[in-house]
Amino acid sequence: MQYLGTAAVVAVIAVLIPTGIGAVGHGLGLSAAGKSPGVATYLGVFEPASGKGPPGYGPIEEFAKAAGKKPNLVGYYSGWNVPFPMSFADSMHSHGVIPLVQIDPSIASVAEIADGGYDRYLRQYADAVRNFGHPVVIGFGHDMNAPWNSWGYRNIAPSTFVAAWRHIVNLFRNQGAQNVTWLWTIQADEPGTGPISSLWPGANYVTWVGIDGFYTKPSDSFIRIFARTISQVRALTGKPILLSETGVPINANQLGNIFNLFNGITQYELLGIIWFDGHQYRIEDSALAERTFQDALSGRS
Repeated sequence: MQYLGTAAVVAVIAVLIPTGIGAVGHGLGLSAAGKSPGVATYLGVFEPASGKGPPGYGPIEEFAKAAGKKPNLVGYYSGWNVPFPMSFADSMHSHGVIPLVQIDPSIASVAEIADGGYDRYLRQYADAVRNFGHPVVIGFGHDMNAPWNSWGYRNIAPSTFVAAWRHIVNLFRNQGAQNVTWLWTIQADEPGTGPISSLWPGANYVTWVGIDGFYTKPSDSFIRIFARTISQVRALTGKPILLSETGVPINANQLGNIFNLFNGITQYELLGIIWFDGHQYRIEDSALAERTFQDALSGRS
């Protein structure tokens, strides 16, 4: 999805996480027993914030009621030079949720990031994450294979993005921030997006792969939107895949395609989804959409 601004752009993401996953020191990629998360483990929601800062727990609670499940991971899209939101993270932790942050180089040179020009900021951020002391999911430069962001396709060299990604991960590790799950997030293949293989930082630098993609018309399907990109990812890595931002609007056969979406997650053995719950994608505005979502989530047809 296209970046929404140069300041901190807040989103709320709620995810169901089973017991044992996300222990500090393991990130969220492995459980304490060393096993990867299972198929369809995660249900998430993106709630657009009404203000400049992270929202309260209210929108998450509202979606949880509509979905029939209590979410327990919440995050936001952050512009560059924005500190780690410690008070927000502490507040979410008190509700049993885990913060997810997509850090985007909205006002930064990706080449300078790779060369260490922003290390002071990144060290402060990494230290705050380490001091938080609980699991955090972090991404950098989401949808970098799409052309609409300054850090995206045709705007910078893929090797520059890879160098910046690796530099950030190495810096966090050197600062002792071992409680991070690294989420490498790409846009689902569509006209205008570029190849992803040259943007891959390597398995040692990624915990999960995220794919963003949306239903836009009634004839859309999981296979048409996601199958090609999933195949491309699996040619690169066996890392778990999360649909990191997706949704079905009212005018795209919302009820039928909600089932199509969840069936696809199971068929392709994905971690789960983060549902975009803004505007025409909301399920809270329709009792029928709520019931359909609950049925699809539980596997009832």
